[in-house]
Amino acid sequence: MKIRNYFLGLLFLALVFVTEANGQQDAQYTQYMFNTISVNPAYAGSRGQLSVAALYRAQWVGLEGAPTSQTLNIHSPIRNSKLGYGLSVVNDEIGDGTVQETYFDGVLSYTIEVARDAKLSFGVKAGLNVLNLDFNRLRNFDAEPVNVDNIENRISPNVGLGFYYHTNKFYAGLSAPNLLQTEHFDNSATDANAVQFLSKERINFYLITGYVFDLNGNLKFKPALLTKMVGGAPLQVDLSANFMFADKFTFGAAYRLDAAVSAMAGFQLSDQLMLGLAYDKETTELGGTRFNDGSFEVFLRYELVKSFQRLVSPRFF
Repeated sequence: MKIRNYFLGLLFLALVFVTEANGQQDAQYTQYMFNTISVNPAYAGSRGQLSVAALYRAQWVGLEGAPTSQTLNIHSPIRNSKLGYGLSVVNDEIGDGTVQETYFDGVLSYTIEVARDAKLSFGVKAGLNVLNLDFNRLRNFDAEPVNVDNIENRISPNVGLGFYYHTNKFYAGLSAPNLLQTEHFDNSATDANAVQFLSKERINFYLITGYVFDLNGNLKFKPALLTKMVGGAPLQVDLSANFMFADKFTFGAAYRLDAAVSAMAGFQLSDQLMLGLAYDKETTELGGTRFNDGSFEVFLRYELVKSFQRLVSPRFF
């Protein structure tokens, strides 16, 4: 109990600290609770079995050139050890191919038991970021030449770390998936006053937490919180509330502070396969335009439940 209270205190201090800054650059996910390894490497292996998940997000549908994201990850504990491993691929695209970033990450976690039903995991990741900027895809209404060189397959390394504490009903995590702030420049301009800076990979800090309440034998309830902070953008706060019925069907809603409201549903199609759907409606001025029909997510997870001892904890996290 002392360790849990200490960890919660640490997370609270971190939340107070990040509210002094601004935040968001990494891709955002409404169903992050089913895609946690993408934001916290310490999550690798925490489900106690081999888990493969894929997620597709289309943001601001109806708005030409709006962002899309695809993720694919696999993670598992290493049998008879305290280690877990994972692999993750994330692809983000903006402007119908004008900006494309792909992240390839390898993840390793180490877990210790701090109580009979409580575990604390430490995770690290190492990866490569591949960046493409194609300015020829931009519409130029003035028919003026674009005096900027494209970027093709520029590779930059990155590292990240995270902490993840969980019991059968509670979890909390703190992470920074990308610690290196890579800068990309165009050095072709001859004018000394020309703006050469194109893009910069900034550090995103994540805080996640949630708790599962047993309402009755068939119904569970889980409120959850995600906060994301990065310099140069508003602090992102996601509040969600999900119900699970008969360990088969989940449904709920979420609110992203000053940004969107969301509806979510999940279906445990079998012991191995889960399907998740989400829809976001913008609460900003953008959401009221005829060019934005909201954002959609589709999530699919397959787990090899017979490989390891099956978890007793709810499949909320």
